[in-house]
Amino acid sequence: MHAQSWQDRAAAKRASILAEIPAEWRLAQADIDRAEKQRVLVGPFMEQLLDPETVSIVNQDSVPLVEAIKSRAYTSEQVTRAFCKTAAVAHQIDPCLLEFFPASAIERAQELDRYLAENGRPMGPLHGLPVSLKDQFHVKGLDTTMGYVGWIGGNLGSKDPSEAHKLESLLVTDLLALGAVLYCKTSVPQTLMIGETVNNILGQTFNPHNRLLSSGGSSGGEGALMALRGSTIGLGTDIGGSVRIPAAFSGIFSLKPTPERVSYRGMANTNPGQNTYRSTVGPMGTSIEGVELMFRSLLTTEPWLRDPSVVPIPFRQDVMDSYLSRADKNGTATDRPLKIGVLWTNNIVQPHPPVSRGIKMLVDAIRKAGHKVVDWNPPNHGPAYDTHLWFIGADGGDDVHSHLARSGEPVIPIVAHAYAVRREAEPLLEYQKRTVQGLEYEAGYSDYWNSTAEDDGQIVDAVIMPVAAHAAVIPGQYYDNHYGEVINLLNYSAGVIPITKADKNVDVPNTAYQPKSSVDKLNWESYDAEVYDGAPVGLQIVGRKFEEEKILAIMQIVYAALQKA
Repeated sequence: MHAQSWQDRAAAKRASILAEIPAEWRLAQADIDRAEKQRVLVGPFMEQLLDPETVSIVNQDSVPLVEAIKSRAYTSEQVTRAFCKTAAVAHQIDPCLLEFFPASAIERAQELDRYLAENGRPMGPLHGLPVSLKDQFHVKGLDTTMGYVGWIGGNLGSKDPSEAHKLESLLVTDLLALGAVLYCKTSVPQTLMIGETVNNILGQTFNPHNRLLSSGGSSGGEGALMALRGSTIGLGTDIGGSVRIPAAFSGIFSLKPTPERVSYRGMANTNPGQNTYRSTVGPMGTSIEGVELMFRSLLTTEPWLRDPSVVPIPFRQDVMDSYLSRADKNGTATDRPLKIGVLWTNNIVQPHPPVSRGIKMLVDAIRKAGHKVVDWNPPNHGPAYDTHLWFIGADGGDDVHSHLARSGEPVIPIVAHAYAVRREAEPLLEYQKRTVQGLEYEAGYSDYWNSTAEDDGQIVDAVIMPVAAHAAVIPGQYYDNHYGEVINLLNYSAGVIPITKADKNVDVPNTAYQPKSSVDKLNWESYDAEVYDGAPVGLQIVGRKFEEEKILAIMQIVYAALQKA
């Protein structure tokens, strides 16, 4: 028997988060009630809840803010207060924070301002910049619940009660050394294993662009916070699309590096012993430049010296410059056009009309900019999805159920089909057999990629494909993740850029389409042009293993071409 019900523990946690919000940042109940009836929370609605100075600060992106603090146009304290206030308002109208610590953040900002004044130079490349974190990162003095009620008051993964609130992830240590200001940890779904963000502590995190829809997952709290301008840069994780899905759904940018490029040491995770297909840390931000700044900064700390799982590859400016030289600032090709592959559909689950239109918009822009575009017809994605999903569930749900048992909370309905009961773990020989299948698929995909040079001597530089078969999805209707998980099985690099928004007047359903399977039918019939109207559409730009600098460059080129078109 649990001493306190899980419902009471969750309610107490919600109250403790709100208690961190200063009185002057509290919204009137009338404003909260208005927000619940408001379909679009971003832009004018959010801004009328803030003062003009705060709006002017938070509407700037990461790089300009760092430069403004460095030049002393702003103090770090000014910037930190603005983002803390905006995050507080964002959480009150769309619950997205599992930890909020503005008082210590402002104190940290004041320390950084003193450092700049006394030394005449910034502490590091992120000096004074507020950085948000998905609630998998351990920050000393704070909970890491990862969406589980049972870990309220402690740290997920800390077996020794005396270690509660004493853990610090390596990346947190590095962020502080780089001059960052930490101020919040964002919501995740219970289990992490869904493309939405809902748990028994906060409930559902909705999409600020369209409150009828999901913010994505599992880094959905990050996406929602950034859509509301409560952060310009943060860190999430990805084992099946978790920095890509919320970026696409929230109209922001992200980078999923190859696992082992960025440190995961000292972080909470679901089923951490499954390392055949590892989760990876990736930056999410309101600009490509901000995502690049974060990725570049993390590598300057040489994390491979303190985390033996990280490969010793520093940021490769020469690679990035080589690709950037293939286009001008508008994305127009120079003497060496890019060759871009395009996956219009995986022939398993057909993309909804807004996604298909988004692909066409980007393809037209790339062609207009003078780059080559070819259709991408790789090995069937089905086996890759099946293999990856098998590994995710290979422990039979043992890890998930161990966390649920700490409080007696129920599994959330959206994952009940996978985790309703604890099953037998998969046997070792089957594990080895599936590992071989995954390696064979990787080799076949690589062979196909190499074959793209056969027609003209130029290999495909990167591939455009959907992040999901839909734009930001109706809660409970994320039926398929083939487009996301294949990239994790391949351990490829992938970035996300926003393309457009669903438009009910343009993205009309194709009533003649005949679904290929039951899941394709579920997905296709879930499309409602009226409900989806205004949903952000993002696409992923995919490269091969350890091609993060190349992908960052190509993201810049194709996004510039899209803006110019």
